[in-house]
Amino acid sequence: MTDIARIRLLTTVEHSLDAGQQVVSLANDEDPLTLKDRVGSIERIELHFPHFTDGRAYSQAYLLRRRLDFKGDLRATGDVLIDQLIQMERTGFSSAVLKEGVDPTDAERQFERFPAFYQSDVVNETPVLRRNTPES
Repeated sequence: MTDIARIRLLTTVEHSLDAGQQVVSLANDEDPLTLKDRVGSIERIELHFPHFTDGRAYSQAYLLRRRLDFKGDLRATGDVLIDQLIQMERTGFSSAVLKEGVDPTDAERQFERFPAFYQSDVVNETPVLRRNTPES
């Protein structure tokens, strides 16, 4: 899935003003596959990080993008730290609500730190060593 643009960073105020018609909030202990029959009609799915040490939402995001082919906005909420943003993007999140007091400029700089990754991910399905390489 290569059509996901850079993750959109939101403040809590921007998030509260960003209402949608078809928004689903999925608790981090819920199975995302329960949405399979209606995933095409959902605009945004919000996945919650209750603590930065709880990474179950990463797995949910990956399943929603890869197995259910969810094309809408996949938003991270809760204890979102700037150190997690790159991994959020790589697992399929398209937006994230920054914790209160986090400077969006500091958060944006995280994406400049790593220009490429060896492993494939939701954003780039082809590993870096196989990109732009002639087929044998």
